[in-house]
Amino acid sequence: MEDEIVIRAENVYKDFILPHERTGTVKGVFTTMFSKATKKKEIQHALEDISFEIKQGEFFGIVGRNGSGKSTLLKILASIYQPTKGKVSTKGKLVPFIELGVGFNPELSGRDNVYLNGAVLGFSVKEVDAMYEDIVSFAELERFMDQKLKNYSSGMQVRLAFSMAVRADADILLIDEVLAVGDADFQRKCYKYFKTLKQNKKTVVFVSHDMSAIREYCDRTMLIEDSKIVQIGPTNKVAQKYLRIFMEDNASQNDKNQSEDRWGDQAISVDSIDAQVADNLINIKIKVKCNEDFQRPIVGFRVCDAAGLEVTGTNTKQEKLVLPDLIKGKNLTVNFQMSNILSDGEYSIDVALQYPDEITVADWWDGAAKLIVNKERHLPYAIDPGFKVIVD
Repeated sequence: MEDEIVIRAENVYKDFILPHERTGTVKGVFTTMFSKATKKKEIQHALEDISFEIKQGEFFGIVGRNGSGKSTLLKILASIYQPTKGKVSTKGKLVPFIELGVGFNPELSGRDNVYLNGAVLGFSVKEVDAMYEDIVSFAELERFMDQKLKNYSSGMQVRLAFSMAVRADADILLIDEVLAVGDADFQRKCYKYFKTLKQNKKTVVFVSHDMSAIREYCDRTMLIEDSKIVQIGPTNKVAQKYLRIFMEDNASQNDKNQSEDRWGDQAISVDSIDAQVADNLINIKIKVKCNEDFQRPIVGFRVCDAAGLEVTGTNTKQEKLVLPDLIKGKNLTVNFQMSNILSDGEYSIDVALQYPDEITVADWWDGAAKLIVNKERHLPYAIDPGFKVIVD
């Protein structure tokens, strides 16, 4: 049943009417109500001709810049909004994690809100009694459940709301950047929950600006820009297209090295890259040229096999290494080392130099270098960790 379509959007449009006429008196309300000639309004096209399908068990990402239409689309999938044209169909029980905490009462305690929200989610008092301790433990709020919700921080409220929401037994989950205010430990707990969803073949639609999370969890991803679909496909390709959109507006001023394989604003650039295998280690040396003063650069790479599939990769931020600010004209060399666990064959290396936001790109170079791995045997897999076989 994994090929079964559980979400289908067909030629979906969504328009909003934005009135521009301001009325400051009661008389004005009645006089303008019947005067079509004086009414001024603007139509905002939030979504235009959106069509896609999601299969059962897919973890489907949606990315795009602010205002592109992502959240509007999610609310249409959740039946919060109705499309202006087109239709959306879903199959199975759907739970939206869009605006966590909606329905919470700030004047009630955390404990009372658990039971209130439980009723909203369709649970009986006995069912909430049975899961109460788990809810509180997951939210890490044992000491605060008798305090009024209005005294909670935004992060505490999100933790409680998320802990409640995950109790709902859903077939489809819609998640819209709800973890942005949670601390790092709580986000790790939530992402562990996401892995459980993948293992249980739940269908998830995930909207986020966190490209690391999108890459890690999503099977396919859709990019929306200016209310329209730009691309749907493998997550890595769509994520790269998403990053490139940020550079396209400035392409006319910064067209040096702009191509299908290499692009960025070139504030810093890859001067050279050397990839070698020695003493059972893979050494990747990236020399960075500083063309402008640059603060806290992020240097990273990924290794792809002959079929173009990503095998491994990392960057200085993931390795918790903060690089120093660079001065124009000063070069920087970053050396990455890893055990040679790759199988015999030829690999390509992509390099990325990014700003601290991990979205804006200074220099992205696909196929910047080749890596040749020679081993005595050839496995039909990208990884060869060197197995030991023991027979008793």
